[in-house]
Amino acid sequence: MSGAGPLTAIDHLVLLCGDIETGTKAYTDLLGRAPDWRATSGGAATSLFRVDNTALELMAPDGDAGAPPRLRELIAAGATLTSLAFRTDDIAEAHRLFTRRGLQPDAIQPGESTHLETGAHRNWKRFRCSDDAVAGIKTFVMQPEFDSIVANVDGACVYSLDHVVINTPNPDRAAATYGARLGLDLRLDRTAEQWKTRFLFFRTGGLTLEIINRLDETADPADNDHIWGLTWTVRDIEAAHARLAKAGIETSDVRKGRKPGTQVFTVKAKTLGVPTLFIAHSSD
Repeated sequence: MSGAGPLTAIDHLVLLCGDIETGTKAYTDLLGRAPDWRATSGGAATSLFRVDNTALELMAPDGDAGAPPRLRELIAAGATLTSLAFRTDDIAEAHRLFTRRGLQPDAIQPGESTHLETGAHRNWKRFRCSDDAVAGIKTFVMQPEFDSIVANVDGACVYSLDHVVINTPNPDRAAATYGARLGLDLRLDRTAEQWKTRFLFFRTGGLTLEIINRLDETADPADNDHIWGLTWTVRDIEAAHARLAKAGIETSDVRKGRKPGTQVFTVKAKTLGVPTLFIAHSSD
């Protein structure tokens, strides 16, 4: 099952949190880079951290009118990753195709945002797929008006997102959703008995969607999928480890990764509850 659709990348993921200032400080320290865009609209405050191949958007309630009641309901148990926003170069074709593939998209709508500090504007078009059609993960497709410039960072700081981990109780459904319907490139479907896990790896826009099914857990296959964790890429793993230690962020020791030629460490705190790994790939 190879890529068979109009999606070119994951434009951004959305992490809901209780307070935008607290969240922005946490991820500035974690990633080693400042947010590229800050805005407020409709009762939601946002901070966008763009890296080479995607972005992370923090979103928090702002006041009481509009979105805040629903946002507070969603974060009642703590901060949570809720959404994937895919990018396309032809949103009309994506909408037509995904309608035919049963993703039940809503109407294409314009979007805009104004930077809180600079007053700059950005615009896009987007639509949302039915939550039921994508197993509960809020899934958007968007076509930005222009590409944002990504700030350069040194080797100790995050420069890209290596992969996103999604938990599923139904791997065959996930294969159909992400492969046949969304048209992402299925690179691997493997069951690892030593980890009691089936892995599905999809690639898009230079990052991996790692969809995992725990074989030792009992779950209703009709239950929803959930975005679980993030693995961020750095060029110098030792320098990144030292940078986080200096910032007071607890981590594991650096160790060899499962993939040959990689080194990793786990971030144990100050991620807003998101399971987080840092990885560096050997240049050899």
